[in-house]
Amino acid sequence: MLKLHYAPTSCALAVHLALEHAGASYELVRVDFAAQQQRSPDFLKLNPKGRVPALVTPRGVLTETPALLQFVAQSWPASKLLPLDDPFLLAEANAFASYLCSTVHVAHAHRMRGARWADDPAAWAAMQRKVPQSVGDAFAVVEHELLRGPYVLGAALSACDYYLLTIARWLEADGVDLARLPRVVDHRRRMLELPLVQRVIAQEEGA
Repeated sequence: MLKLHYAPTSCALAVHLALEHAGASYELVRVDFAAQQQRSPDFLKLNPKGRVPALVTPRGVLTETPALLQFVAQSWPASKLLPLDDPFLLAEANAFASYLCSTVHVAHAHRMRGARWADDPAAWAAMQRKVPQSVGDAFAVVEHELLRGPYVLGAALSACDYYLLTIARWLEADGVDLARLPRVVDHRRRMLELPLVQRVIAQEEGA
């Protein structure tokens, strides 16, 4: 049995959506960030990074959203979550997920986690002021270069769409001007209309 350790509104939502899409059998374990449960000895033993998502599998614990999305896609190939039969398109999908993980999410994290990069509260404030621009600029690349439409990879929904939806739900809180991102906003709207997405979000937020 798989166990997905998650926190509501976190990037773990992408993996939760992928597991549901694949029809996987799994258990959800909520990590209470408000209580700093991600820093508890028990959780750090599970994932020394102190972050979610963390997926417990029969072979060990997996972390990092791009890796987990590929794990789900390859474990349930009939789900067609990723184009596993096309090496080039699969590489493009992994490049997209890596961009969200390494660039977009990091820019977002400067709004509330400045202590990761600096000790001076004035530096944290400077980082926070920069977030609307840095996140907006990162999403502009998605808007103009990476989102093919109607889905990230083109005509078919993939794990990339669940990941993009997850990160795009943070745009307002990051102060990004949504008028700059009409295609991203339209993609988010369409994804939020999917019954599977509505069911998973309701499950997380109601837990």
